[in-house]
Amino acid sequence: MASRGENTIRWKTNKLTRVTLLDTGREREGAKDKAKEREVDIGREGKERAKEEEKRGLTKLIGVLCAYAANQNLSSQVKNIRRLVNSNMRDLHTFVNDTPMQIDYLISQYATAKNKVIYDLDNIGPLLGGRIHDQLDKEVHPALDRVLNMAGAVSPTRLHRRLSSSIRRASDSQAKLRPRRLVRSPLQLEGTRKDLLEVWLRPARGLGGSRERIDYFVFVVESVQGLMDGIGNNISSFSKVFPVQSCLSNFTIAISHAHAKIEEYYPEIDKLDFYRWIGCIALCCMVVLVLAFNYLGLLCGTLGYDKHASPTTRGCISNTGGTMLVAGVGFSIIFSLVLMGVVTVMFLLGGNMEKLFCEPFHTKEVFKVVDTPYLVNPEWKNFIPGYMYNDSDLELTAESLYSTCKENKGIYSAMRLDKLFNISSFLNSTVFTKDVVSQLDSVKIDLRGIILLEPEGKQNLMDFSDAGLSEINYADYLEEVNKGVTAMDLLTYARELEAQTDLMPRGGLQSSLKGHIGTLRQIHAQQVIPMEQAMSALNQSMRFLERTASDLPNKVLAVLEAIEAAQYLISQNATHLINQETGKYTATIVGYFNQYIEWVKTSLALEVAPCKPFSNMLDTAEIITCSFVVDSMNTFWMGLGCSALFLLPSIILAVKLAKFYRRMDTEDVYDDIETMPMKTMEIGNNGYHSESSQGIPNPMMTSIPTYDTMNRFPRASAPPRHIDW
Repeated sequence: MASRGENTIRWKTNKLTRVTLLDTGREREGAKDKAKEREVDIGREGKERAKEEEKRGLTKLIGVLCAYAANQNLSSQVKNIRRLVNSNMRDLHTFVNDTPMQIDYLISQYATAKNKVIYDLDNIGPLLGGRIHDQLDKEVHPALDRVLNMAGAVSPTRLHRRLSSSIRRASDSQAKLRPRRLVRSPLQLEGTRKDLLEVWLRPARGLGGSRERIDYFVFVVESVQGLMDGIGNNISSFSKVFPVQSCLSNFTIAISHAHAKIEEYYPEIDKLDFYRWIGCIALCCMVVLVLAFNYLGLLCGTLGYDKHASPTTRGCISNTGGTMLVAGVGFSIIFSLVLMGVVTVMFLLGGNMEKLFCEPFHTKEVFKVVDTPYLVNPEWKNFIPGYMYNDSDLELTAESLYSTCKENKGIYSAMRLDKLFNISSFLNSTVFTKDVVSQLDSVKIDLRGIILLEPEGKQNLMDFSDAGLSEINYADYLEEVNKGVTAMDLLTYARELEAQTDLMPRGGLQSSLKGHIGTLRQIHAQQVIPMEQAMSALNQSMRFLERTASDLPNKVLAVLEAIEAAQYLISQNATHLINQETGKYTATIVGYFNQYIEWVKTSLALEVAPCKPFSNMLDTAEIITCSFVVDSMNTFWMGLGCSALFLLPSIILAVKLAKFYRRMDTEDVYDDIETMPMKTMEIGNNGYHSESSQGIPNPMMTSIPTYDTMNRFPRASAPPRHIDW
């Protein structure tokens, strides 16, 4: 019975073993397939992680390049500090040197205004008298023109000359030749001629007197010129009243001393900048070293990677790549603390400087903080005027001072130096315009004494119009004038007499007749011809007198009315007109002074001693601080921080990639016993109780050969197998 039971057990065991081996073979094939799939997944995962590492490496490389560029930019900009400082110092020296010359130019330009005033004073006759004369011309001269036209139309001088000359020649001829009848003028015009001449001469002399009377005020001109000399002397004392030269000399000494001090710091600045440059290069080299290990690791790992090789049989190149990645991880851990510390410190410095100074300076918010009332001193509303002038209520702020100097206006208006020296009060008290006005106002011109036409002249005009010129019978006069001078033609009579004489026998009678014939011809040439010419002129004069005398009373009346209107204008309105023109002349003279004063004020406010060099100094400080230092610092920590930020994911990826590239000491695969189902390990699970628990050895464990890893993978050292595995 015992042997039969053992055989039964042995048969069942063998049967179970065969079934188990069959299942084990199937499971081994499945495990191999899973291993292959796992190797494919591992290779794909490694490539993806390698790509991610490359991307992060490029980001870190860009950050390092930005940090390096910022470092180099700061070093190059530090060298420009000397150029900027020297430029500012040159501007300050130019400011000091040009200011005295500009002030002297302002003082010297008073001579231009003075010369204009003197010229107008020297020509007061043509300027003032000419204006008065021109204004009176508008009203008086039309009346005078009518008088002149009347005088020209009925000029007694010309009329009397024509009539008397003709009558005189006719009388002489009558006395010699005894013509039948000659015309004698019944007009007696000598007195009228004299009075009509007065009508022409008196108005001309009256109006011309307005210019002559201006010459009586030479003493006024001389007194004003004396005032001009005194004004010039007072303006020249400007530099003595306000010590410009001494202030500028002290300022020049301060500039030179400050420039010398700055020059002493340049070697120290260069040395510190060199140390800073070395430190920043060292920080960049830390990141570059990590990047070098990472990229070399990726390069070697990618080139040496073999997807068919197991972790324990990977090549040397792949193993080197993994080792470099691990080295990069080590350096990243070592350097990350240093990099993060430096980035944090630079961020705190650069970021705060940018937000607290640079940006507020560009938006001028920093000036509002500085100009906060009672910030510097609880008793000062505005600290600049409170410190300089002990008047904190004066509207002088840092913002207004900077803006005014930025516009290149004068320091007089920018610094409100009128609190120390008021140029307006000085000029108003120095330029004695009131004295000049009072002197010119003393010029008085009165034209009420001018009489255009005396009463005697008016009466003569009336008498002339009533002289009976219109009652003359001009037809009878013209008829007599048109008659011949002699009863017969003397030349014809002489020729006939000569012909008769030639027929006479020679003798004393013939000779006497020929003498008379020569006398007749001589009388004709010397007496008759001039007489005929005089009679022709008399004819024209009579005809002209006839035309003129046709409406003579009305014309004389119109002339007298015009004279009365002009006389009323001179007597009543001339004084007002003269005062008005005198006021304009005085305003012109005073205008030269006012124009000079306003020009001096404008020049002091806008052009003299422009304070742009001082705003340039503040701009230079902002450029050095913000553009050179802060911007470079912010760019450096941003680039370095970007690189340091990606060190953490780089460490993770490098660690994960390293296991795909490095050669392992142990195989990273499942043993066959591990791939077996647990039901094959314990029979009791299939309804049998465990033989090991009964002291019977497990036939499955003893029949299955051990997995020989040494023969399959001779380079790896497999761990010892235990019977309980």
